[in-house]
Amino acid sequence: MSGTSTERRGPVITGWSAVSPYGIGRDAFVTGARTGAPTETVLSGEEWDGADTRAHLVPDFVIKDVLGRKGTRSMDRVTGLAVTAVRELLSEGGGEPESGEGVGLVLGTTTGSAQSMMDITRDTLVHEKPFYIDPSHIPNAIMNCPAGQCAIWYGLKGPNTTVAAGRSSGLVALNYARRLLASGRARTVLCGAAEEYSSARSWLEWHTRRPDEGDTVLGEGCAVLRLRPADAVSEGEGMAEVLAVESGVAGPAGPADALATTVGRALRRAGVTTQDVWAVSASRPAGLLGQQEEAALDAVLGALPVRRPAQFLGDTAAATGALQLASVLTAAEEDPQARGRAAVVTSVDRDGALACAVLRVL
Repeated sequence: MSGTSTERRGPVITGWSAVSPYGIGRDAFVTGARTGAPTETVLSGEEWDGADTRAHLVPDFVIKDVLGRKGTRSMDRVTGLAVTAVRELLSEGGGEPESGEGVGLVLGTTTGSAQSMMDITRDTLVHEKPFYIDPSHIPNAIMNCPAGQCAIWYGLKGPNTTVAAGRSSGLVALNYARRLLASGRARTVLCGAAEEYSSARSWLEWHTRRPDEGDTVLGEGCAVLRLRPADAVSEGEGMAEVLAVESGVAGPAGPADALATTVGRALRRAGVTTQDVWAVSASRPAGLLGQQEEAALDAVLGALPVRRPAQFLGDTAAATGALQLASVLTAAEEDPQARGRAAVVTSVDRDGALACAVLRVL
């Protein structure tokens, strides 16, 4: 691939939006990412009873205020984030939102809503009988609830898929969306990932955090991309072409060797050399894991600009990869040297999942 190549082989990203600690919508994300606006907030003990004193929260995110009261009485936070992000993407341009049989959705997650799962489990233990629970809360405890609700709200009748790969979920979802388009199962696929902040997640993280991850501050958000086949995209409509997505699993020694292998495989599949790479986006989790990720990238790609959305958004877990993609697209818009060149996006998770995506900026 050269910096002037216009031949398209992979699906094309034609739009995106996000709900993040920068605010709701693409414009809020772009402004926040460019200015590096601080998003960390001190938590109120009255509202949050987790282990944290600080977090990166979507500002003023009250579901009934953002989405209205109809259909939101029992909606949990991660579903609200996903439904809002899809709304923002579909409303781009002010035209009639795309929906119907040919529009699919792939959404990445960690477990869905840990808070909903724990709330229902607690209800079965504290009520007079274990089945004395509010039935309207049961769907929230199912991992694919956010994706299903997005499809219901906006009439997305194509394939509806939830993937779970921890911090790598956004890139795994991107690969799944690419395969849906390649197989002709959808004409458009919305893909992304979502993660909520909750007291339940706070305690889970606190109990499982390793000693070297002690400075972690949790965040939340959702980013969603629109993908279409290259032959269905007009000149000037696309933002980036998805050249390759590869995934792997780290061994007991950490992700360094496995990630280096995965990145190398992705570059070869994309037909990209290191000289073609414009920038790298690393997930950069706290502690040793993030250091190993950066060491692997340095070994394969050398000294390149590394963009770290987690620096301002906190540990957004499953949403990390999707927010990285949004950050890369934001940076590419303002850098004339990006056009025609490649961006490498990587993610690593402490449970061993890792992934790499290679995009060509259009």
